[in-house]
Amino acid sequence: MSDNAILAAMRRMGIGKDEMSGHGFRAVARTILDEVLGVRPDYIEHQLAHAVRDPNGRAYNRTAHLPERRKMMQQWADYLDKLKASAEVILLRQRA
Repeated sequence: MSDNAILAAMRRMGIGKDEMSGHGFRAVARTILDEVLGVRPDYIEHQLAHAVRDPNGRAYNRTAHLPERRKMMQQWADYLDKLKASAEVILLRQRA
């Protein structure tokens, strides 16, 4: 999805540009995957399509870590499901 499609969907849900951005969701996921779920940062960075810092340089790093990333994404889905199951629902105000 393009950035504009994500932003348009967020605006239709009533999330204002001063409240959250598409990139903000990526930052939240990055933080939770690292600090709460204990996922290795290099797996997270690969998943987010960030350039992975490597002592040998990217030219020599051809790793993809696909099995580990699949496991990470399942952990993320399970985490979100757990939040949803026990979350207190907060209604957002409707914009005129």
